[in-house]
Amino acid sequence: MIFERAGLIDEARRSGTLAGLPHGHFIGGRSVPSASGEEMESFDPGRGVAFARVAAGKAEDVGRAVAAARAALSGPWSRLTPAARGEILMRASHLLRERAARFAVVETLDSGKLLAEAEGDVAGVVRCFAYYAGAVDKLHGDSVPLGPDYVGVTIEEPVGVVAQIVPWNYPLSTAARGIAPALAAGCTLVVKPAEQTPFTTLMLAELLHEAGLPEGVLNVVAGTGAEAGAALVAHPGIDHITFTGSVPTGQHVMRAAAEHVTRLQLELGGKSPVAVMADCDIESAVEGVIGAIYENAGQICSAGSRLILETTIAEDVLGRLVARVEAMTLGHGLSGAAIGPINSPQQLARVAAHVGRARDAGNRILTGGAIAPPEACGGGWFYRPTIILARGPDDPLVQEEIFGPVLTVQVVADLEEAIAVANATSYALVAGIYTRDHAKAWRFARAVDAGQVYINEFFAGGVAMPFGGNRNSGFGRAKGMAGLRSYCKLKSVIARL
Repeated sequence: MIFERAGLIDEARRSGTLAGLPHGHFIGGRSVPSASGEEMESFDPGRGVAFARVAAGKAEDVGRAVAAARAALSGPWSRLTPAARGEILMRASHLLRERAARFAVVETLDSGKLLAEAEGDVAGVVRCFAYYAGAVDKLHGDSVPLGPDYVGVTIEEPVGVVAQIVPWNYPLSTAARGIAPALAAGCTLVVKPAEQTPFTTLMLAELLHEAGLPEGVLNVVAGTGAEAGAALVAHPGIDHITFTGSVPTGQHVMRAAAEHVTRLQLELGGKSPVAVMADCDIESAVEGVIGAIYENAGQICSAGSRLILETTIAEDVLGRLVARVEAMTLGHGLSGAAIGPINSPQQLARVAAHVGRARDAGNRILTGGAIAPPEACGGGWFYRPTIILARGPDDPLVQEEIFGPVLTVQVVADLEEAIAVANATSYALVAGIYTRDHAKAWRFARAVDAGQVYINEFFAGGVAMPFGGNRNSGFGRAKGMAGLRSYCKLKSVIARL
């Protein structure tokens, strides 16, 4: 099996795939086929063709995985010290660092994202496992002063068996930011990766088992949301659900969780604003806006998809943005292009429909606004990077998540209007502001409803900073120590002396 970057790229370009990809579910510490024997294809979005097959799980496979996780919860895993759990996570971090190139190339083939972006994701996951390896024995309760006749303490206990539903836009990153803290807390897991992107999650499970994870602690069931995902979130053997995905699906998950009063953490959609004020460093702001919306072809829940521009610099900033966008090349993630494909033909159609409705409603398209011909990009599913000047704050272009390389522009008079516009959607995931005035920046950060606010940069913070949203963007927090406590239940113990 090849682990060296150049060899992996060469193999993928020659054969369209890589040898040695996982084929079955990962249940009870080993790869197993589906109970039904069924399989499904996984497609390379950059070429628009299938490059591998994987087991297609259903309720019976989910049942086997939950049973394995429940058995492991009371097995050797429960008797490991926190330090021993940390050692496993650190070994996993080291193994992943050694195999980073293979994980990145597989992520590119499976999700479509640029190789440089996939490499950044893998580096973040290496850091994620190292972070929680170090945090394991720092998780502790409190001593509560109850007077001379009592001792009161709180204890952080693992919540139990965790179900995790992973999206297709950041398969490895999102899986890791749930798996690592859940393992650190002492939980066991059943993970259902998106049907479009199963491979790096399956590879991660194999790697963690190699690092010393006991059998059944981490299980991965590949399959569709309708078959495997629905069975998993409705299973009575699940104690906690972590879901990342769309608002409508998140609402279905909430209803399923209510049946068994299952704990829930949701990270849903976003329509995140980036305010660019007149006193900012314009070149830095343009660079930040480009990255905020066009990374991963805009397929990011926290993408800076709404540009809020102060009117005195609007013409200058838009001119620079249009020039930059029109110079972008589209192509396969392994080709060195500036922007990669859309993950699926279904998502490509959704993006095109959003822009078509915006055009018909009278919004002004400054650049882009069309599907790119596959033959011009080497095949696959591509949408031209797009900038649209919104006609008003209530337009669906402003209010609805597009999840593609489409930047909506709103022009405002000052900071107060920028704050009002930033808050004027049902989403509250992240927000950003570019300004040299730190008093303005902090007024914006406090006044805007968002789970995370960036000042003079976007996508900053890394694994140490809690991440999550409010309102239609969900609830609960991933990453940081808050993410670790998401997988704990608090017990109070009071003793009379």
